[in-house]
Amino acid sequence: MALDGATNLQPASAMATLASNYIDFTAQATAGWAQQYLPDLMEKEAEVFGNRTISGFIEQVGAEEAMASDQVIWSEQGRLHLAYKGTVDSGTVASITHTIDGVEMTTTHGIRVGDTVIVSANGDGASTQADMNVKCYVSAVGKNAETPNATITLKPYTKADLVTSAFTATDVVTILVYGSEYGKGTNGKVGFNEPGFKQYSNSPIIMKDNYSINGSDVSQIGWVEVSGEDGQNGYYWYLKASGDTRARFADYCEMAVVEGELAAASSAALGAGLKGTEGLFAAIESRGNVSTGVALDNLGAFDNILKEFDKQGAIEEYMIFANRAQSLELDDMLAGSAQRVGQSEGNYQGGSSYGVFDNDANMALNLGFSGFRRGSYDFYKTDWKYLNDKGTRGGMDLADVEGVFVPAGVSTVYDQNLGRNLKRPFLHVRYRASQMESRKMKTWTTGSVGATTSDLDAMEMHFLTERCLVVQGANNFLLQKK
Repeated sequence: MALDGATNLQPASAMATLASNYIDFTAQATAGWAQQYLPDLMEKEAEVFGNRTISGFIEQVGAEEAMASDQVIWSEQGRLHLAYKGTVDSGTVASITHTIDGVEMTTTHGIRVGDTVIVSANGDGASTQADMNVKCYVSAVGKNAETPNATITLKPYTKADLVTSAFTATDVVTILVYGSEYGKGTNGKVGFNEPGFKQYSNSPIIMKDNYSINGSDVSQIGWVEVSGEDGQNGYYWYLKASGDTRARFADYCEMAVVEGELAAASSAALGAGLKGTEGLFAAIESRGNVSTGVALDNLGAFDNILKEFDKQGAIEEYMIFANRAQSLELDDMLAGSAQRVGQSEGNYQGGSSYGVFDNDANMALNLGFSGFRRGSYDFYKTDWKYLNDKGTRGGMDLADVEGVFVPAGVSTVYDQNLGRNLKRPFLHVRYRASQMESRKMKTWTTGSVGATTSDLDAMEMHFLTERCLVVQGANNFLLQKK
């Protein structure tokens, strides 16, 4: 073969890089030929997003467990001590409205004649004497039409009465039982308190997806070198799209139990026969702690979170899953603390303690604070890709979630189905399964390709799961919002 302007070139019989068969495609004589017959083909798919999946959150903080019913029910222990919210009705009478957890009274409260209580306003809706604490003796327990034993008659130890010396009528107060007192030769206490518990439930939802390709395209040869999300490398064509579908479905399995909402009584979804499921965010909003509009860039703001955790039982280890903004705020908070208080070689005195780094603040700073200790709590911080990725919440302009504090370890709960106490992670997924059928992650193929199952000239890959999230001890979780 001879080319104009390159008559001295000779083709080689084998693929060999010789001076005699080198064609300069920048030369005028060969430019048009090269553009027509030799396009630049890069056969390896470029990985421009890194690992595109966002799943893994549930695997890090929880577990998965099979269930056989349409509903999972669990019970959580109530508080041991008796404390309520109420209002001051008169000089000697107060009404109890709800528990300190904000739950309206549906049964009788536990205060009895002979109890001694602290009545405190603490600035919670009180018009006067916001810091007043009055200790009283309960002389009588009354009733009203709505709730039995809703009023109590109090005799203050240090005041003539509640209104003229302490509060104003309709003041909102907290009432805490701290003991009892009886005179000589009196009868014993009347009535008793049953241990309280709270019962919760959630229902699984069915999720589906599929991928299809016609039989003719299955037989077509056209290979591209790819890298899958699970580390599998090689040459695919139609199965590459199937792999993407499966990876996306796995992400949906996690996103659904994070974002899920139960259908309200008046919702259109319920009218369509859909019940929904309670996801992580909804459970924390309903039963947990929510911090809104607070920047965690100083120890004062962070210590307020610790105070809330102290009220809930002082679980000592937490995992923080944060978006980029909150992650940097936490880094700045700890770095500022280290600069203010100072540090000696290999030891940090005061402020934050870097126990997981052998108390070496320099090591902690270099590592970007993957873990730190404050007070009696250990925190382990990591970026949550779901909150950062532009294809998920990272690309949405929401005044919404910045991070979540998840307690580590396990909780003891009573399982209604098994009839006994069990220790389980605070966060775990329940999926439908039996000896004959597991719906944790079902995959099957139909069509005429391979093992023929129908007369459809195509290959269809189906994905299905049925699952829900169980958030136990939601009062120990915290949702950080913008």
